[in-house]
Amino acid sequence: MALKLDEIRKVADRVAGSLGLDVVDVELTGSAKSCVLCVYLEKNAAGRAEMVAQVVAGSIEAEAVPERFAKGELDLNQLSWLTHEDCASFSRDFGTLLDVEDLGPDGEYTLEASSPGLDRKLTARVDFERFKGSLVKIQTFEPIANNRHWQGRLTACGQDALTLDLTAAKQNSKARKTGVSTVEIGLSNIEKAQLVPEF
Repeated sequence: MALKLDEIRKVADRVAGSLGLDVVDVELTGSAKSCVLCVYLEKNAAGRAEMVAQVVAGSIEAEAVPERFAKGELDLNQLSWLTHEDCASFSRDFGTLLDVEDLGPDGEYTLEASSPGLDRKLTARVDFERFKGSLVKIQTFEPIANNRHWQGRLTACGQDALTLDLTAAKQNSKARKTGVSTVEIGLSNIEKAQLVPEF
């Protein structure tokens, strides 16, 4: 199924690109009899920049933007700006292509298109650069200071590594025992990473 998921991702990228969207992730969950194919989307960089410009110009009401973004505490560029119309258009076009190219999962499946959410996955260096200043949770392949699970504020992202401020979040017991306030993690050592929602 991994190979088929790669092909599905390529088709999703093609459809999303034609609609001014980017694919953040593609997941297939559930059983063989009834599975869910979920595609996480957001406006592309140009679309996000346009939405931010509209907020700054006052074309979009401040009430329509989450409070911490409206106050300037978080960067408006971090929002996905995905609309219901975007999801509907993508689902229609993508579903048709899946059928035509016979790429859909075997058996019955449900297609879902949605925003990556507040706890979105971070998979590439560009993600870490974009979400600098955010709280993140990271699991590493190899332990650092005898710990594989870290949570903190992403303060820097270089070519090969990123830095977390550990004082910004509650740490697990192993992380607390290290006695360090920052940790540098090599990008190649990151097994999983995701945002930690802040309210």
